[in-house]
Amino acid sequence: MTADLTIYPTLPLVEEILETWRERIGADYEGYKNHVYRMLHGCFALHPCTKQDRVKLMIAACHHDIGLWSDHTVDYLPPSMREASLYLRAHQHEAWEEEITLLIDLHHKLRAIDGEQAARYPLLEVFRRADLADFSLGLLLGGIPRPFMQQLKRQFPNAGFHKMLMKAAGGWFARHPLSPPPFMKW
Repeated sequence: MTADLTIYPTLPLVEEILETWRERIGADYEGYKNHVYRMLHGCFALHPCTKQDRVKLMIAACHHDIGLWSDHTVDYLPPSMREASLYLRAHQHEAWEEEITLLIDLHHKLRAIDGEQAARYPLLEVFRRADLADFSLGLLLGGIPRPFMQQLKRQFPNAGFHKMLMKAAGGWFARHPLSPPPFMKW
């Protein structure tokens, strides 16, 4: 099995999950959906995935930032994990709950995920690197080929996603200028 550099214009599971959030996400919907697609394609490019890996990654990616809209907070990791857990239970995937909530909880970790967690759940570091590649606008690719990232950005345009993130984080920094945002992990 090799990493996949195919660009999938739509992924039915992503469409299904995100459609349930369309109204709550509102004007940020297209930007968030495109971020999810860029991130997932980054995961597929970094790691040869089984069908089950892809399903786990899609569920985690759809929910990884959803707390921004479900709870309207910059401290969005706990509500994002809660929403992913609710989805998993509703779809009889309780066995994946620990892994998927870790994918969400650690996706903004600044250092590489290694040790026991990485050995047990190899998708953790893949997910972290793919999110960082997109969050950094392709400056920190983490192993994703640059031409592939450029194709992803054309296929799935930003649509104001990073502007929305800066606005949300800006509020945090205005109130807590010397503290990192709560979603950052060391």
